[in-house]
Amino acid sequence: MSIFQGILLGLLQGVAEFLPISSSGHLAVVQNLFGLEDVPLLFEAGWDDLCDHTVVVSCDKETQIQRRIIMSESWLNLEGKTVIVTGGASGIGKAVAQGFLNAGSNVVISDMAPEAPEMDEAAGKLLYVKTDVTKVADVEAMVEKAKETFGTIDVLVNNAGINIPRLLVDPKDPKGQYELDEAVWDKVCNVNLKGVFFCAQAVGRVLVEKGEGVIINMSSESGLEGSEGQSVYAATKNAVNSLTRSWAKELGKQGVRVVGVAPGIMEATGLRTIAYESALAYTRGITVDDLRAGYSKTSTIPLGRSGKLSEVADMCVYLASQRASYVHGVTVNVAGGKTRG
Repeated sequence: MSIFQGILLGLLQGVAEFLPISSSGHLAVVQNLFGLEDVPLLFEAGWDDLCDHTVVVSCDKETQIQRRIIMSESWLNLEGKTVIVTGGASGIGKAVAQGFLNAGSNVVISDMAPEAPEMDEAAGKLLYVKTDVTKVADVEAMVEKAKETFGTIDVLVNNAGINIPRLLVDPKDPKGQYELDEAVWDKVCNVNLKGVFFCAQAVGRVLVEKGEGVIINMSSESGLEGSEGQSVYAATKNAVNSLTRSWAKELGKQGVRVVGVAPGIMEATGLRTIAYESALAYTRGITVDDLRAGYSKTSTIPLGRSGKLSEVADMCVYLASQRASYVHGVTVNVAGGKTRG
């Protein structure tokens, strides 16, 4: 390529970046016009691609595409980072675990399931540790196993949680099956609060010693607005929001970020069991069929659809990265703008 051709290509690329046209398409036209067999990657890459990686090479189209993929994957710089995802064998937790595997992280899935879930390890590495997050000994053993396997821990996603719908007072059946009792109260609070506490403390000690790291607490849109028939669950998630804010004030001084994620109505998962749906439908005075039909109603969601599990996962992966290095002490609502009004 001559100096004149290089200058012309550079001018064309610069002008095209400010116009609603394809700069790459115009480069292809000029490439054919001058009979150039290849164009340096510097001219093929857009400005966003070159902000962090300025690479000037002459290569074929396939190699250029591969280099762009590498640039995209390394944008988060999570390759080789060790991430613990509690409750990661199903639902949102599994999607989050897969998101970190796709980013090249070492992922430790902590769950009560007897067997490890089927995952695509992609560019990352996977370790499964059966754990009861309500037992401090289990949690501490899981953390030690993670350190033993991968050397350290960089991120905790405090995702494990349960929801058992109950009414505070059931006028149809006082003290019956669907009226809240102490056993249900304790079970939900133990997993959703005590489990969050045990895991945050065990991993937090590692992160504070390192002077860096991220704790992501999984909340819920119901924790912000309440939910009929799910008062205990909503209360625990609101408490998680408070823990996020409080721990952020404590751990931020040690270089550790603490953030929350609050999903709204999401696509169906295996966690919507008949037992759960029957209980929730009863607390709302409707049938299970009516409840299921309601999942598709999006009148309170400005985006007009349910969320994808991958969208929650993407938020967690972003928050764990240095791209979110100034995001701290807040809970991000991933609910399509949903309101109760």
